[in-house]
Amino acid sequence: MFGVWSVCVSLVLILWGTSEKVQGKASKLWLQPLNETFLQTGVFPSGFLWGVGTVAFPTEGSWDADGKGESVWDRFTRHTDPSSDSYIQWEEDLESVRYLGVNFYSFSLSWTRIFPDGNVKAHPNPAGVQHYRRLIGKLKELQVEPVVTLFHWDLPQVLQERFGGWLNQSTADVFADYTAFCFRTFGAEVRYWITMHNPFLLAIQGYGTGAHGPGVTGDPADPFIAAHNLLRAHAKAWHLYDKHFRRHQRGNVSITLGSHWVEPLHGQAMPTNLELCQKAMEAVIGWFAEPIYGSGDYPESLKASHRGVIPEFSAQERLWIKGTTDFFSLAFGRETLRVGQGLARFGQTVKLDLRSVLVWVQQTYSDPQLLLAESGWFTDASVGVQDTKAIYLMKRFIMQVMQAVSVDGVRVFGYTAWTLLDGFEWNHGYSIRRGLFYIDFSKPERRRLLKTSAHFYRRLVRDNGFPAENTPHIEGRFPCDFQFGVSESVLQVHLRPFSPQFTDPQLYRWNLSGDGALSPVMGILLHTRPVQCTDFLFIQRHLFLLGVTGSAHYRFALDWTQLSPGGDPEKVRFYRCVLMELQRRGIRPVVTLYHPSYRSPSLGLPEALHADGGWRNASAVEAFVSYAAFCFHKFGDFVSTWITVNEPNRLTEAYTEDRNLLLAHVKAWRIYDERFRQKQGGAVSLAIHADWVEPADPFLESHKSAQQQFLAFEVGRFLDPLIGNEGCGNGFSNAERVEFKGALDFIALNHFTTRLVAPWENAKPQKPEHGCALMTDVTWPASHLRQALVPWGLRRMLGWVRDRYGDRLPIIVTATGVDDQAVHDDQLRQSYIRSYLQEALKARELDGVNLRGFYIWKLQDHHDLRFGLFSSAAHHSRPKASVSLYRDIISHRGFPSAADLRPLTCRDADSGTSCELCTRIAENKPLLFFSVCVSISASMLCVLVIISVVRKRRRTPINVRPQRLRVQLRFPMMKVAQGSYAIKP
Repeated sequence: MFGVWSVCVSLVLILWGTSEKVQGKASKLWLQPLNETFLQTGVFPSGFLWGVGTVAFPTEGSWDADGKGESVWDRFTRHTDPSSDSYIQWEEDLESVRYLGVNFYSFSLSWTRIFPDGNVKAHPNPAGVQHYRRLIGKLKELQVEPVVTLFHWDLPQVLQERFGGWLNQSTADVFADYTAFCFRTFGAEVRYWITMHNPFLLAIQGYGTGAHGPGVTGDPADPFIAAHNLLRAHAKAWHLYDKHFRRHQRGNVSITLGSHWVEPLHGQAMPTNLELCQKAMEAVIGWFAEPIYGSGDYPESLKASHRGVIPEFSAQERLWIKGTTDFFSLAFGRETLRVGQGLARFGQTVKLDLRSVLVWVQQTYSDPQLLLAESGWFTDASVGVQDTKAIYLMKRFIMQVMQAVSVDGVRVFGYTAWTLLDGFEWNHGYSIRRGLFYIDFSKPERRRLLKTSAHFYRRLVRDNGFPAENTPHIEGRFPCDFQFGVSESVLQVHLRPFSPQFTDPQLYRWNLSGDGALSPVMGILLHTRPVQCTDFLFIQRHLFLLGVTGSAHYRFALDWTQLSPGGDPEKVRFYRCVLMELQRRGIRPVVTLYHPSYRSPSLGLPEALHADGGWRNASAVEAFVSYAAFCFHKFGDFVSTWITVNEPNRLTEAYTEDRNLLLAHVKAWRIYDERFRQKQGGAVSLAIHADWVEPADPFLESHKSAQQQFLAFEVGRFLDPLIGNEGCGNGFSNAERVEFKGALDFIALNHFTTRLVAPWENAKPQKPEHGCALMTDVTWPASHLRQALVPWGLRRMLGWVRDRYGDRLPIIVTATGVDDQAVHDDQLRQSYIRSYLQEALKARELDGVNLRGFYIWKLQDHHDLRFGLFSSAAHHSRPKASVSLYRDIISHRGFPSAADLRPLTCRDADSGTSCELCTRIAENKPLLFFSVCVSISASMLCVLVIISVVRKRRRTPINVRPQRLRVQLRFPMMKVAQGSYAIKP
């Protein structure tokens, strides 16, 4: 804990200081975020290199075998355990490398295994030299390229004691001699050299906080002196290779630099925060990258913050250090990000955003070729071979690299998965694991066991990325009887606002006092007419929005709490008016009888039922059946499609049982079938929440079994009894099972997203009823409410239902949608509608699914910007861009080919008459409008001519004296202005 705090303090010291403005293109990254992409599939360029890496100290073991000397990490940790035993089992390591199918293997040389005391003037250790020769030779036989790191922190202890390690420039000279020996000895078979790995961590933690070996603390200048000498050592090694070895060996030399990524806290992109973010990057990766890839000197922000502490390069040294690399080598791993956490205290937050780091490097250092030399995360020591979460972290990083390459044009040419084996992880020891292969450190055999992340990486290497598993975009149209609709929750009864037109018997005078007010005329009452549906202003406004979408179907729920036999007739009339107005507009309703609401204390039940135990009590079943019969009777003449209960599988989360819900549906269905179907001819179902799930770890049979277990629980436990599958449980009697079978006219599914599923393994919290653990793939695009966009999940869900229940019953997707925070340009929702409808079309056309409808959730936001196609009434009911998209898809009935983009006009199914005339009218609207205008103009001209002729023929004028009528005779003759009765004085 003290080490972590010390790291934070050191970073704060680095960043704290000047407030001068930071310049550079890369600083714009925080003002202009990277292009949002929904990219989920794709492959890397041909020739992209895939690799895996290890390090000598954590894996080799044999710390003093065959003449090996002591390193600073041997002394720092007092670790004498065999670790991963890679010095002995190196062939097993290479067998693991071969299994992965990678192009290269990155490993580090142990300086003290080659020169035990670090002294290159002495004779090298033959055993150490022979070990690395065998390793490199075998890699070449396997056609795997070795990527060799000369120094990964394990400095010879002798050099630490003799010179003070990297605090002395002499160590840089000794390092140069050591690298020359390695170039000469191994260079004929090595194309890629890394001089040292992540010198930032060595300088900060080895010579600042003391958290790493050699554990030096005390002088604030030490980290900067160590960094200065590490840069000199790297430059010496590069110049040596460039001068003496490059021409013959044709290799490349670089230095691996570590980085994190920071963003303004809570997105507060104020100038001060942006400046601190840029400084944070310059203080970590820029500390070493700027001298090599940039100006040849340290970043100005770093020098300004530490004048008198940070060493200076001479003009000659700046020229000598600048450009000492053949490619950019980047490490993006746990330790650098852990150190960077200290920055969040001063207006930044550290994020796992590898893509932004890659773009920052591209924009800051002139678009170099780039190798990901370290990329990975860690798991707890308790995690064995089933490291499912590690798969998705790896996928997340690699997906970010793919986006950087394909969207941002970053020139990444290779990726290194970190690491090959579990090992002794530096100061963390065996408390964490990072390998693709598991090792049981309690057993002396140190066997390499495949983790599921190794299976995943092997497949990814084979496929060169994430090729699309699903059918690409197809062209085609949905049939004319396909239901494009909009779905809503409970349509609340709105008796106000209410138009008083023709219902107020009072007569009014306007502006009697000059104040523009209406004043009643006392003693006079007019005849009125009965209340009409047009008086409900809400209905007109609401259905106007629906009409804008172009939908011909509208699904909404009745409010059970407002409707009951013998209840308020005005509320019944309100819903009848809604249905009548829908009919008048040619829109077919789909009516839900009971839509549970978690915002309601009673879950949408009448208060008395809820107080009596709700669905736990059998009385709720009889109450629902009575309510359903009432609704069928009152509204059935206008409704051809009914939903009894919406998402009963979600309601069981509150009641933990589903028996009464199923009984309620079945009895309501039977009532309709026996008493109303023959006359009304409708269809009845219940709507199941049906999100798709994928095995979290596709390489484990237990996860595949969990998938089927979850789907059977979530969907099958409701549909199996109704459609007649064997194995119906729920404690039903044989008679009830017979009654259940067939009590369904179509399958209604509410589908929104896809999740990952795994067996439940935790003792706490309490195991869910379905017995599974749910998670999400972090690489899937997600909404503000963390709903993942996985279009192919809809197609798989439809296919699963078809395979389980056959195609006898049609399927309707009765609700699907996503939240989007955009005020107007809701690109996320537009992408959702377009892609999910594409998968619906594929399910119909390619898979033979009997899909009959698709309803977008929902028409209008209630308060916040969420699922609505229109903003809330408080935000003036403005249409979002997705309205136009959905309307366009409906007008074309899908995705026609580019050669046939005209809107498709379907046959009028109600009248059965041909719509050929309608089609011709629609195609010739401009000409028809022009013809009507000409006809009207000609008619008016004729009338004017006739009137003119008649007037000329009149010989004598006709004088009519006005007669003054009594007041009581005038009132019946007065005309009424729309809105209210009024006369002017």
